[in-house]
Parts: sequence; structure tokens; C-alpha cells
Amino acid sequence: MIANILSIAGSDPSGGAGIQADLKTIAACGGYGMACLTALTAQNTLGVQAVHVPPAGFLEAQLNAVFEDIQVDAVKIGMLANGAIVQKVAERLRHFEVRQIVLDPVLVATSGDSLGSGDVVEALMSYLLPLATLVTPNVPEAVRLTGLPEPKRMTDCEALARALMSRGARAVLIKGGHLEGATSDDLLIDGAGVKVFKAPRIQTMNTHGTGCTLSSAIATYLGQGQSLRDAIRQAKDYLTQALWHADDLEVGGGHGPVHHGWNRAAED
Repeated sequence: MIANILSIAGSDPSGGAGIQADLKTIAACGGYGMACLTALTAQNTLGVQAVHVPPAGFLEAQLNAVFEDIQVDAVKIGMLANGAIVQKVAERLRHFEVRQIVLDPVLVATSGDSLGSGDVVEALMSYLLPLATLVTPNVPEAVRLTGLPEPKRMTDCEALARALMSRGARAVLIKGGHLEGATSDDLLIDGAGVKVFKAPRIQTMNTHGTGCTLSSAIATYLGQGQSLRDAIRQAKDYLTQALWHADDLEVGGGHGPVHHGWNRAAED
């Protein structure tokens, strides 16, 4: 069976991040992608120009429409623009007893533009963090969530992960792409301990939507029945190749997208 994967996130009309990137990733990794939109953005590779947030009740209607008809094997959560949206998502996921949830706490776009109101952080920590199978913040997001100093090395990221675990997270993957060095490593803390997933650092400007891509790939592999660590390993391999092939694309004049379809292009 092909796993049904639901993305709950905002849109990106330029196609590099958000719902658009999630659906491309889910398909490339062998899943059937579905989407409930939390926000509409006007953005491109240069930045975010505007954000429109539909009422929480409309998001609830979208979620009910999917869950009442379709078996959902895993959920990926991305941009949630305000606390009311966060609470509505958490309430619906509890109601439908979703088992596999990957929470990517999208707070800032690759361009540096803020994507959430002031009440989002505490709402995420209170309502969604304890529900998630895995939380996947990058270093700046983990710093904002925990209030701890920004780390300089991957070894310093363990404190960030443990701080999130102390607030109820079951597993935390701190993404190290913002750190310096020849490799781009991610640090996982789960019930089995600490593990670092290593990968070469790809020199490219096309990094728009990397967090969306990784979290969607992890959710897809979890939905297919992979263990958490295997799902992370496979997703990181997929993202590394998507970054490696990113310069095959010519999209925009800023931070362009990764090449979500690199594996299909290779088959051709």
C-alpha cells in the first residue's frame, strides 16, 4: 500500500517551500500527499511579501474533511501563523488519534522573514510539542523555542534538544545547517539516546525549503513503516541529493529551491 501523508502547513506560490515543497517531497519519496492549508503567503526566492491566515474554523473543516474519509498514515506540520491555529491543529490531531506526527516549527523563512505571531512559540510548546513523534527545529528555531544561547558547534546542540525534551517532546532532531563547518550534521535525541546524522555540506544558494523537505520526507518514511532513525537517515540522504542537484534548476534570483524531483530525473 502507498502511505497517505498529510501536510498541515502554509503555501508558497513559488513552489520551493511550504505545502508545495511538501507535496513534491511526499511524491518523490513514494507517498500519496494531501494538504490542509494554514496560511496563504505571497513569497518568492527573495522573501515574503504578504501572509493571509484563514480562520481556524476553516482549517478545522479541512482537517475533518480529510480524516473523516481517508486513512492518514502520518502527518507533517509546518507553518502555523498564530496560537489559535496551533490549538485547533492539536485538538483535531488528538481527536483523530494520529500516531505519527512530525512537527517542523517553522518560525522564520529562509529569507529571514517572520512567519508567526508572538503567541506561536508558547502555543507550540504547550499544545503540539507533547503530541509530536519528532520535532525538527533548526538552530535558530530551537534557540527561539528554548531561550538558550545560540550554539557554535554541533556538540552544543544537545542542550537545546534536552531543553525541548524537558517540555514534553518525545524526540528532537536539531538541524545543524546554520552552523559552520565542512559537514551539515543533525543531532537526534530520542528514547534510545543521542545520535548524530552526518552529511557533506553542499555549496549552493538554493536552500529554500530545506526544512519543509526534510520533515516531509521523514513523515513519509514513518508513514511507510520505517523506524524513526531509519526514516531520518533516508530523509537526510534524500535532502542531501536534492541539494546536490539544486543548481540544475533556474528558479528566481534569490535562495532558490532544492531539486525535489532529482531521483525521478535520474531515472529518466
